[in-house]
Amino acid sequence: MKDPRIIIRYPIVTEKSLIARDENGQYIFKVAVDANKHQVRQAVEKLFHVHVKGVNIMKAKGKVKRLGRFEGKRSDWKKAVVTLAKGERIDELSGGA
Repeated sequence: MKDPRIIIRYPIVTEKSLIARDENGQYIFKVAVDANKHQVRQAVEKLFHVHVKGVNIMKAKGKVKRLGRFEGKRSDWKKAVVTLAKGERIDELSGGA
């Protein structure tokens, strides 16, 4: 297994992700493009010492961006929605709440 810190890049903190965290116990992470559900589950359980109930993964296409006459493309990326077992939470990401 790869190092969990390579699989889990960083948490995505938006209004929508905070609502999902508070209401459903779901945490959203940017993950490595080549990671699968099993690797994400093992990485979250190892890093944060919690029990994962389910993992959903989505691929996002990179946007085409322009700067004047030059055009480029952002990299494709992947995000994972991790649902924890009832009553569990990740204290490092809960902001003391």
